[in-house]
Amino acid sequence: MMQLLSKQKFLFLFGILLVVTPFVVTNRFYLNIFILILLYATIAGSWNILGGYGGQLSLGHAIFFGIGAYTSTLLYLNFGVSPWLGFIIAAVISIVVGILIGWPAFRLRGTYFTLTTIAFAEVIRHLTLYFRDVTKGAIGVNIRFEPSFANLIFREYSAYYFVVLVLFVISIAIAIWVDKTKVGYYLKAIREDEDGAETLGIHVTKYKMIAMVISAGMTGIAGVFYAQYMLFFEPISVFNMNFSIEIALIAIIGGVGTVFGPVLGAFIIIPLNELLRSSFPSLSGMNYLIYGVVLILIVSFLPNGLLPILKSIPKKLKGLNKKNIKVEDGEKVDYSG
Repeated sequence: MMQLLSKQKFLFLFGILLVVTPFVVTNRFYLNIFILILLYATIAGSWNILGGYGGQLSLGHAIFFGIGAYTSTLLYLNFGVSPWLGFIIAAVISIVVGILIGWPAFRLRGTYFTLTTIAFAEVIRHLTLYFRDVTKGAIGVNIRFEPSFANLIFREYSAYYFVVLVLFVISIAIAIWVDKTKVGYYLKAIREDEDGAETLGIHVTKYKMIAMVISAGMTGIAGVFYAQYMLFFEPISVFNMNFSIEIALIAIIGGVGTVFGPVLGAFIIIPLNELLRSSFPSLSGMNYLIYGVVLILIVSFLPNGLLPILKSIPKKLKGLNKKNIKVEDGEKVDYSG
């Protein structure tokens, strides 16, 4: 009979693999892919709290990502504030903006909510372009390469890897907390039937706002890391609607409303994206074509994402093994061959 790994053992082995990856993968191109996987898994996991558990399809999450990048970088360049402190400040500002956006937007549902989040993201992007004296406008913000721990700038990619690994672990811990507490149960109830949840006494706006606070804060923190990792960004790259769509797709493909769905989606989409860019540099936009094809296939055949299917495989294998075992004269005889 096939011996199947328990969930705890699998997670332990997965954690070990993540820790040893920078020691095994020394090629900068591939290590960069792993860094991006963990970064996008963190962002998609943050989106998943609001969009997956809460059912609020936000396509404007680039707002918080961009706010995180600009807040930390401008404080660092203009006032010498360490990006490590910038993590906290960016999270706070992202949360405040999230509350200000959520207060009117949560009065809307479905498509209208989605359109509202897109509108807010476009407004903030244009404001960033307009106030060029502060934000440098379309020119973008360039961070000097001055490696030090205090600056969150490193020569080795492995250092960036471990920083984003910590952020990834924190995002997973938050997702597990949400999934196992009443916050997650209430958000799922709101997602399935908002009117029914309200009838049962769930304070719908309150728990939507809790999801927004968590989601916006973690996305803002991810924006800080992105800025210090790339050392250059502009409004079109951090407030881009395509970015919001991309992180939503990662969660949807992996499995929304689950802890590890966004992780699975990131491990599929990001390597595919990077390999397509490096293999077909002249075919701009090929990655979005692939996203579209993958999304159509997932929505058509696997509407709950890939993770539920993978979870069902061990159960099916166990069931198959049981069918191949027959009891004769009080003894189990295996006919599976």
